[in-house]
Amino acid sequence: MSKPHIVMLGCNFAGLTTARYIHALVKDKASITIIDRKSLLTFVPNIPLQVLANINPAIDLQYKFMSFLEHDGSEFIQAEVITIDADTNTVFYQPNERPGHPVRKIKYDYLVIALGNRLAYDAIDGFSENGHSVTDTFLGNRLRNYLHKDYKGGPIVITSDVFHQGKSDKLPKDLPVAMTACEGPPVELAFSLAHWLEKNQKGNAATVYLSTPAKVIAEDAGETILHQLLPMMTKMGYHYQANTNGIKKVYAGGIAYNDGSTQEAEISILFPDWQAHAFLKELPFTDDKGFVITDLYMRNPDYPNIFAVGDAASLTVPKIGSLGHMEAEVLANTLAKELGIITGEIKPLEFELLCMGDMGGIKGFYMRTNEWWGGKESHLEMGITPYALKMGFKQMYYTLGGKIPHWGLALSEIVGDHTVV
Repeated sequence: MSKPHIVMLGCNFAGLTTARYIHALVKDKASITIIDRKSLLTFVPNIPLQVLANINPAIDLQYKFMSFLEHDGSEFIQAEVITIDADTNTVFYQPNERPGHPVRKIKYDYLVIALGNRLAYDAIDGFSENGHSVTDTFLGNRLRNYLHKDYKGGPIVITSDVFHQGKSDKLPKDLPVAMTACEGPPVELAFSLAHWLEKNQKGNAATVYLSTPAKVIAEDAGETILHQLLPMMTKMGYHYQANTNGIKKVYAGGIAYNDGSTQEAEISILFPDWQAHAFLKELPFTDDKGFVITDLYMRNPDYPNIFAVGDAASLTVPKIGSLGHMEAEVLANTLAKELGIITGEIKPLEFELLCMGDMGGIKGFYMRTNEWWGGKESHLEMGITPYALKMGFKQMYYTLGGKIPHWGLALSEIVGDHTVV
């Protein structure tokens, strides 16, 4: 009898961690094939640090993971995923290392979709000529060059476009609805950029114009944290605007919002709508926006051999790495139980936001909360310890090939919750 074949689509944060967790549990009880369009993982959360340090983010933040997959005995294919036939358990893909490959196909017994999403910068009028961001190494290096070579000290806008969250009556009930995909990065960048402006005598917090299309920025942080955070940022001098309803146009010298307001800006740093990949929108196991429908065990209710994790999963809102990590553990346990390796009960996903951000000057912030989902946990800490946790996570991830120990997040929570410096 042949081994069950697990095919994983995507090998960035959630994908790599899930692949390694699955292998650690199933070992030789299944074969694993991973397909991704690139053979490097981009460590996106640390791009702003490199930008402000005047270092090309591509130098240190494109991570080679192949040796870890090889050690696990997993197969890796560098290719674009073309489509999925869920009725015949077939993935169609096109190798992309060099142009000219025909479309090929591969069969699966279990399919894990961890393809992330596409960032809809092409939906923002004027972005190509006048917009900046920190969501990949190309955009990060572009902003780095402008800041360190051409910046004249003018206003800097940091804002998000509207996120169109998927809907389906097959999703778990009472999921909150977000106006933005994730606003931890804009808040983090506002803090660290203000420190950089002061250090380089080019401005301060008052140079930064922070805005959101929602009623309040970082709504998923919960009321307790926001009641601490927003007054503090106002006192520091940041300009803040809510209810912009999204970005209408970015132009040379400023930005226009859908609420009719405008803001002068020398630099406009934008976070776009996060959309599902186009081919997923036509498939029978996705919501109305193309994100994969799952239950709290990360399994699709109509196709029980299809799973999703990370940003590609409909219930992953906000689109944040800590949720993807928690989902990876749940998914791996679910598959291991399916294969008879785990015999006891397994826990479903329990929503919690965990965010560690840079504030400049070897200081950081730490947030842990489940208030947005109806819970009562809420922690906001600032100091050297949160910065150390952020930098330590990157080193741990690199050293362990994405296979963060199951106690890793728990330890971070204990240390972060009890920050003293």
